[in-house]
Amino acid sequence: MKSAEQTTAFSDWHDGKRYLWLLSPAIPVLAVSFLLIYLFIWDWPGLLWGGPFLVYGLIPFADWLIGTDTNNPPESAVPQLEDDKYYRLIVYAYIPMQYLATILGAWLVAQGQVPLWGLVGLVFSVGAVNGIAINTAHELGHKKSRTERWLAKITLAPVAYGHFFVEHNKGHHKNVATPEDPASARMGESFWRFLPRTMIGSVKSAWQIEAQRLARCEEPLWSLKNENLQAWLMTVVLFGLLTLWLGWIVLPFLLLQAFYGASLLEVINYMEHYGLLRQKKADGRYERCEPRHSWNSNHIVTNLFLYQLQRHSDHHANPTRRFQALRHFDDSPQLPSGYASMLMPAYIPFVWYQKMDPLVYQHYKGDLSLANLQPDKREELLKKWQQPAVTYQSADSEPDVAEGAVAAARQAEQDLDTPHQFQCPNCGYIYDESRGEENEGFPPGTRWLQIPNDWPCPDCAVREKVDFVLKQH
Repeated sequence: MKSAEQTTAFSDWHDGKRYLWLLSPAIPVLAVSFLLIYLFIWDWPGLLWGGPFLVYGLIPFADWLIGTDTNNPPESAVPQLEDDKYYRLIVYAYIPMQYLATILGAWLVAQGQVPLWGLVGLVFSVGAVNGIAINTAHELGHKKSRTERWLAKITLAPVAYGHFFVEHNKGHHKNVATPEDPASARMGESFWRFLPRTMIGSVKSAWQIEAQRLARCEEPLWSLKNENLQAWLMTVVLFGLLTLWLGWIVLPFLLLQAFYGASLLEVINYMEHYGLLRQKKADGRYERCEPRHSWNSNHIVTNLFLYQLQRHSDHHANPTRRFQALRHFDDSPQLPSGYASMLMPAYIPFVWYQKMDPLVYQHYKGDLSLANLQPDKREELLKKWQQPAVTYQSADSEPDVAEGAVAAARQAEQDLDTPHQFQCPNCGYIYDESRGEENEGFPPGTRWLQIPNDWPCPDCAVREKVDFVLKQH
């Protein structure tokens, strides 16, 4: 991975976007402002369309007008940058305003005085707030702090997508850019075909992941130990309380805005890995996820609103890295424009294919047999695009440490009197045999060789057990 050059010394460096990051929680603030103006100043229903105007109009225009930013913070500045609580407060600030927008929207619906076209706008506006909130939950859910992980579940409640917390962290990050991942789109697959596949597949994946974890923990699947049920119960309580307070009329509104909000997440998922595929190695495992397996964008305005989600390659390489420290890589595939600008093309299949299929073709130097293709369109796509091709190099840029890690583990296992520690080479998580990992079903004293080889790191999910290295005492 080669990041853009950063020549500024740490002592001279400052985050030029420090106060621009305040745009991130501005989305629910603007939504609440539009609702309050409608209630108390000017009852024009067009104000209730503020969300779609922002998402599909203003942000794409600002991206086009202002352009891109490829600057990276120097690595020497990253520890201090990540420890700065200012950035965390920016993320936290989204949540109360998100809930206020949801409650205000439901209250407006219950009054029965908004015309139909205003109600439609209200569904899209509140749905946009809660859909973009999934990105807030995404930022929080990847962190090691128990508090931030619970905040992620709370943030997912209004959009009724609590299983995202489990599936994204432990499913998507493990299986990204493979046919096994319901959140990785295939070349030739329209968004409208992808949407039901990913929505249904993500629920199934999240349920299976929790079933396996709880079985190891010897806990019942149908219990509050199930993190999916925890998150879904929050939605039931929230929607139930609003319905008891305001009446059944608000329930269709809450469900519709949640569906639209979830679809915003999934259209972004559709963009992020479209057509990209990790190749299988001789041992049957997929090659490591690298910058070439995610589509990126450096359009600054969308990055400011989405906590730099568009620097997606670095996020997949380092999921626990905080948004303000994410980097641009020179060798990462780039979208034609920012995520916001790509929304409308994604909704129109022939426009999307015209924009993106040539980029997938170029990325694989003409050899589309290496791309993630829609199975029932595979022959059609190969016939349409296949030409004499330069061989595409798909080997890992880093050596495979699995064989050495297993050998080290077996050597350590011979010393039964001493508990050993094994470290994830990606994020630094340490498995200590004396402590185990009870939340994952491994009680204290569980030896390393008793753990399944495909067990992913509980912090980053980028590496599996076979990649861990023995930590020397």
